[in-house]
Amino acid sequence: MPRRRRWPGKTPESIHNAYQTVSLADVYAIFAYYLRHRAEVEAYLAEQEREGAEIQFGIEANDPPEGLRARILARLES
Repeated sequence: MPRRRRWPGKTPESIHNAYQTVSLADVYAIFAYYLRHRAEVEAYLAEQEREGAEIQFGIEANDPPEGLRARILARLES
């Protein structure tokens, strides 16, 4: 599931309300930048997702998540 799809259908105002440290003007600027550079932004986000999936695969290959809770509890009990 893509992680970047957090705000479909959200307004700049609702995003600003959720992240009040970001000014409303900056939220609008982000929207404008995205609309002007959609292909580049989408390519960048796709690459970030690909790299993230690759890193996660490597981590899980070395330390499978199956049984993780049991391993942690066993360490705590020893």
